[in-house]
Amino acid sequence: MPHRIGRLLSVLAALVAVLTASPGAQQQPSSPDRSRPDQPFRFRSGIELINVTATVSDQGGRFVGGLRKEDFVVYEDDQLVEITQFSAERVPVSLGIVLDTSGSMAGDKIREAVAALDRFVDALLDRDDEMFVYRFSNYPTLVQGWTNDRQSMARALDHITPTGGTAMYDAVVEAIPLAAQGRNQKKALVVISDGNDTSSRGSIREVKQLIRESEVLIYAVGIDGEPAAVRRPAQPLPPRGPIPIPLPFPGRPRGRFPFQSLTPQFGGQGGNAPWTRNRSDDRVNVAALRDMTDDSGGRTEIIRNARDLDPATAGIANELSKQYYLGYPSAGKKDGRWHSIRVELKNAPYRVRARRGYVAS
Repeated sequence: MPHRIGRLLSVLAALVAVLTASPGAQQQPSSPDRSRPDQPFRFRSGIELINVTATVSDQGGRFVGGLRKEDFVVYEDDQLVEITQFSAERVPVSLGIVLDTSGSMAGDKIREAVAALDRFVDALLDRDDEMFVYRFSNYPTLVQGWTNDRQSMARALDHITPTGGTAMYDAVVEAIPLAAQGRNQKKALVVISDGNDTSSRGSIREVKQLIRESEVLIYAVGIDGEPAAVRRPAQPLPPRGPIPIPLPFPGRPRGRFPFQSLTPQFGGQGGNAPWTRNRSDDRVNVAALRDMTDDSGGRTEIIRNARDLDPATAGIANELSKQYYLGYPSAGKKDGRWHSIRVELKNAPYRVRARRGYVAS
């Protein structure tokens, strides 16, 4: 009897070994759940899912709701892709605020900006949202890190004294990586400024490249208090003749000339070159703002009066709460190139604003 029991145990052990070794019984390695819409896509380690936030509006600029996944078509590099993820629900947002506190913002501008942002934070954003605040003048300063405490945000915006130049590009370069670290699927940045960049070390080209490599929506509000019809003409060149102060001789450091320069500093050059300053440099650089916002799927709004900051920021908050989420699988290209994205609607005369592409680095 013990001999039979031993043989039976040996047979059972062999059977277990065979079953364990069979391909059908092997435990397969787990794979990430790609059906979850809150999983961000990854640029650096290989893109698995491309997230696209789409804003749909009618001819009057009003948001169009009630659309379904079947109403959208998406192209990458002009090739139709399959939309595998879709949502029309309001999702929490990780939002960064980048506020111009240069000298030109003194007075009504900074008061209206702080009041508008207080309402933006307290009344318009959801309790599940999180925020941070950067201010910038000669250089950017993080005055409040990630928080969902409205009182902390209000304190961060109080007691701001505008002074100095405008390092907008440097502020955005610092803010985008922080925004990308937000815990929520939707990530956005709101930039408020009244002038051209005069103090940054970086350029608009660098800012644009960084934006293209992120999934952060960029919004900008530019305060341009001078209507186009009454703008000052460009300063005429001085008559030919002896130059009042010669150009710097070899070995002599460059500094400010006591007269205004012949060459204005155009937006997009970055850097602080005081010898190229011109009165027109203080004007808001609309082209630079749109360079930052348009590729991301956000937008630029130009207002003429600081009192319009409140409706402008309210419009951004309303848009962030009424957007569509689309997701599609990528081929996993890591070629460092720009890949275009185009979102359209089937049989609907509405306007769709969405990310224009991404850099697969």
